[in-house]
Amino acid sequence: MKVTDVKITRFTYMSQSIRDTDGHGHAAPKDQAHEAVQNVLTIETDEGISGHYFGAANPGTITGEWREYLVGKDPLYREMIWHNLKNRQRSHKPTMADRVLTAVDLALWDIGGKAAGMPVHKLLGAARDKVPAYASTMVGDDVPGGLDTPEAYARYAIQCKERGYPAFKLHTWQPPLEGAPSVKRDIAACAAVREAVGPDYPLMLDPYHNYSRLEALELANGIYELGYLWMEEPMDEHNMSSYVWLCEQTKLPICGPETAEGKMYVRAEWIKAGACDMVRSGCGDVGGLTPLMKCVHLAEAFGMHLEVHSPGVGNLHALGAMVSPGLYYERGLLHPFVDYDATPPWLNEPVDPMDSEGFVHISQNPGLGLNINWDYIHSHKVD
Repeated sequence: MKVTDVKITRFTYMSQSIRDTDGHGHAAPKDQAHEAVQNVLTIETDEGISGHYFGAANPGTITGEWREYLVGKDPLYREMIWHNLKNRQRSHKPTMADRVLTAVDLALWDIGGKAAGMPVHKLLGAARDKVPAYASTMVGDDVPGGLDTPEAYARYAIQCKERGYPAFKLHTWQPPLEGAPSVKRDIAACAAVREAVGPDYPLMLDPYHNYSRLEALELANGIYELGYLWMEEPMDEHNMSSYVWLCEQTKLPICGPETAEGKMYVRAEWIKAGACDMVRSGCGDVGGLTPLMKCVHLAEAFGMHLEVHSPGVGNLHALGAMVSPGLYYERGLLHPFVDYDATPPWLNEPVDPMDSEGFVHISQNPGLGLNINWDYIHSHKVD
C-alpha cells in the first residue's frame, strides 16, 4: 500500500462557540450562532483506503512539504513516519507544531484500522469498549445564565449530574474577563459545586494557568478541603521546579504536564522530578496517538494514572486500549447554552455518544470510526 495524495477540504458550519482575545472558548449568546470554517484532512492510498481527521492545524504545511514527504510512503509504517516528521520539527517549529503532526498521525491510524478491518483501539490491543466521562466546562464568563457566578456553576453541575456524568470539572474565570484571575472566586465556585452535588461526587479543577506558587498552593489547599480529586496547570508549566515545590507542599493530587512541549520526553522528566502526582497527555499535546501511547506506557511503568486531555476520537481510542488508569474521558467543553450531544453537521453520528449512565461508547467500525456526512461537506465547501 502506498500514499497517493494528501489533501484538505474546507467547509462552513454554524458554530455556537466564540473565542476571546486570550484564545479561550465561550458560548455565543443564545440564538447567535455564527458561520465558522472546519476542515478535514484526507490521506488517500492506491488500495482505495483513505484516512481522515477533522480540524487539522496549519493545513498549508500538511498539503505542502508534508505531502511531498508522504506520497509514495507505506501508510502502515506509522512509527517510522511519526519519528521522521517529529525530527523535522526541530527546524520548522513555527509551521510544524504538535497539533499539525497529530492530524497526519491520526489519519494514518484511520488507514491502519481500516486495512486491518478493526477499530483502532482493538488494533492497539483493546482493554474496554466504553469509558466513563466527566463533564468539562468552558471557562467562566459574564453572561447571565451562563457560567457567570459560583452559583451558576453549581446549577450547571447538577444538570450534568442528572444527565448522567459521573464526575465534573470546572474551568474557572480567565483574563481578559474583568476580575480574573481570582483564587478566592475559584474556591467559591468549587465550594458551591461541592455543596450542590454532595460529598461523594468526583470533582476536579483546571484554573488560571499563570498563578504564582503561593496562589497555586492556596488554591490547592482550599479545594483539597472540599474533597477534590485533582487540579491541573495552575502555574506556567515551563517552570517545572514550581510544580515539584507544589507537589511537596499540598496533599491535593496535581495532574500534569498538559501543555508543556516535549512529548513523552518531558513527561518522563516530570515523573522523575516528582512534579506531578498524575500524568496528563492527549493526542493534540504530544503529536498524535503514536506518542500518546508511549506516554500511557510510561505512566504505567511508574504505577501512575494518566488522565487523557481533551475530547476527540484519537483520545477515546487510546482510553479503550489502556489497562492502567485513565479514570475518565474528558467530554466537552460544556456550557448551558451549548448542546454538546447534538451531532455535528459534517458527521452522521457523534464520535463520543454517552449513555444515561455516563459511559462514552467507542465505535466498533474499522479505523477511527468516523461516520462522515460527505454530502454536507461537499455542499458547504469553500476554497
